Amino acid sequence: MAKISFRQALNDALRLEMNRDPRVIMMGEDLTGGAGGNGVKDAWGGAFGVTRGLLGEFGPDRIRDTPISETAFIGAAAGAALTGMRPIAELMFVDFAGVCLDQIVNQIAKFRYMFGGHARTPLVIRATYGAGTRSAAQHTQAFYPIFTHVPGLKVVIPSNPYDAKGLLLQAIRDDDPVIFLENKMLYDTMGEVPDGAYTVPFGEARVVRDGKDVMIVAIGRMVHIAEEAARKLQSEGISACIIDPRTTSPLDEDTLMDFCEEIGRVVIVDEANPRCGIAADISAMLADKCFDSLRAPIKMVTAPHTPVPYAPNLEDAYVPNAAAVISAVKSIIER
Repeated sequence: MAKISFRQALNDALRLEMNRDPRVIMMGEDLTGGAGGNGVKDAWGGAFGVTRGLLGEFGPDRIRDTPISETAFIGAAAGAALTGMRPIAELMFVDFAGVCLDQIVNQIAKFRYMFGGHARTPLVIRATYGAGTRSAAQHTQAFYPIFTHVPGLKVVIPSNPYDAKGLLLQAIRDDDPVIFLENKMLYDTMGEVPDGAYTVPFGEARVVRDGKDVMIVAIGRMVHIAEEAARKLQSEGISACIIDPRTTSPLDEDTLMDFCEEIGRVVIVDEANPRCGIAADISAMLADKCFDSLRAPIKMVTAPHTPVPYAPNLEDAYVPNAAAVISAVKSIIER
């Protein structure tokens, strides 16, 4: 297997699926160089270069730049999905979902239910999330708890190149709408990825690391923070298991409960804000279903309940780090 970047893994998945299925199309801002612009076509490949090189292979009929109107192109993607296409719509930043929330929450998520199962909406909405790129409070939020809350949406948050490719292929082939979220800080991370097509099923968590003293559940980029913490804890004689849910809807409750019952100590690391976040959701589920197995309170390590700061030192302090995870683990180990 070749070692490639998270960004290249996504590009490979898009290329493979567009070659396999002519119904797959893409739309979004700056995918080919800017709608109506006179610049070099394919100069951008999206704001983060994920789709670069695909325009020359598949042409402007299948890869379309859109006006700066999320309301328009997410609505267009929904209509295309209902009429037999398999569109992939790119929101440059997940924060912009606020502009088209009605299309996503009140239309796309509900078509199958409202039409008695007769309507399929095979639509993937790709979007970036996460702090660390000095992009200010309107371009760095982690909105996955909002989408996870909505019935009818599948929510995918890959943490590594292998999962990014396999989960994206699964998302494009799925007959339901999928919110596919990519942390901007992961695009240049490297990992071994097979050349051909493969899928990673939704609702199956990944056991990143085995351990016996504490279970750390980590979302997206936080998997890497948890791994850093686990290595330091290991040097102090504390063995940490790490679970990556991969998808928050569906959520692999069985794996989380099995490890919780076996280990009895849980720390959940989540970049989203703490109120009504994924950490709170998983914590409540485990407290409800595994209460008798818990040997200590469940601890959450999250961003604070504030907007993301723009000042670099404050933004760095905002994102959960390994030191915070280690502190949370030790607080329950010592009990």
